[in-house]
Amino acid sequence: MGDEVRGGAVDAATVIRRGVPRGAEQRVAGLYWEAFGRKLGAALGPAERGRAFLARHLHHDRAVVALTPGEEHVVGVAGHRLGGRGLTGGGVRDVLCAYGMLRGLPRLAVLALLERTPEPGELVMDGIAVDPAHRGGGIGGRLLAETAAVAADHGCSRIRLDVIDVNPRARALYERHGFTAVHTERTPYLRGLMGFGAVTTMLRTVPDRPGGGAPGDPLEQQR
Repeated sequence: MGDEVRGGAVDAATVIRRGVPRGAEQRVAGLYWEAFGRKLGAALGPAERGRAFLARHLHHDRAVVALTPGEEHVVGVAGHRLGGRGLTGGGVRDVLCAYGMLRGLPRLAVLALLERTPEPGELVMDGIAVDPAHRGGGIGGRLLAETAAVAADHGCSRIRLDVIDVNPRARALYERHGFTAVHTERTPYLRGLMGFGAVTTMLRTVPDRPGGGAPGDPLEQQR
């Protein structure tokens, strides 16, 4: 859940845009699985099937992506949840169809544990994933800044995210970008299943200026 953060020059050539490009579903699903596979594996594993499920049920308009120059290749993605939809979709029927009734029902129970519903005026982040070869160039920070702009455009006053206890580097980086911890929930029952024993909720006020923040700072750590 926690990848190394390396310093480096800002990757200004990378293009930041809203929405998952058509044809990039498998790529985005792969980035997400690489970042969050331990957490998602209990619900959607094994990996190959999980990546295919994510790709099939993505909500294209619930993400900000980073693309290589020429917008040819997705190298980073930040998902968010608004209006009842997040980047990763798929309902009860989809899970049961993909995994069967016997195996699907316990997976639905795990997915319910991961569900985060935005409060009124709130955007919930699903997480940030950056290709390992492109970390250290500020892509994560630029994705976060554009997500703040999305929140502002939808009239949201704050952004919420969760960070797990085994990823203190991620928490420190989110704090650098204006997030404040407001609550920690102990989840010892998830340590064996997903590898973490506590989840901290963090909030950030959406700036009046869309896209405000620190787009040049590195934020390569996944949630």
